[in-house]
Amino acid sequence: MPTKAQRITGWILTCLLGLFLIGPSAAGKFVDWPRKKEMFDHMGLTLDLVQTIGIIEIVITILFLIPRTSFLGAILVTAYLGGAVMTHLRVGDAWFFPIIIGVVMWIALGLRHPEIFSLALGNSTQKPESEGITT
Repeated sequence: MPTKAQRITGWILTCLLGLFLIGPSAAGKFVDWPRKKEMFDHMGLTLDLVQTIGIIEIVITILFLIPRTSFLGAILVTAYLGGAVMTHLRVGDAWFFPIIIGVVMWIALGLRHPEIFSLALGNSTQKPESEGITT
């Protein structure tokens, strides 16, 4: 069971990530700004595709923010960020920022649900069933 401070810290990180992913990251894909077309052309993305990517980003971030679907949302955000890393690597841009976002996201989820850390580290709180094996 997480302590109150861990849960609060996890939710603060979760909300900050949600604000960033839905705010400047996704909303920037719908708003026109100087050199937007040039930047996405450099990445090999059309503006129509960028809007679709923005919709996907909003939907999976909302899934991450909803407690019941947060684990599924975290998996989908991880996949999304993996695509962002690949895109940046392909064009020679800085690629580490999406990785940092992903690590912070999993830490936030783990603070909210400590069993995430247990699973990630291979620590099981349950004893394995014998599965019919005798010694």
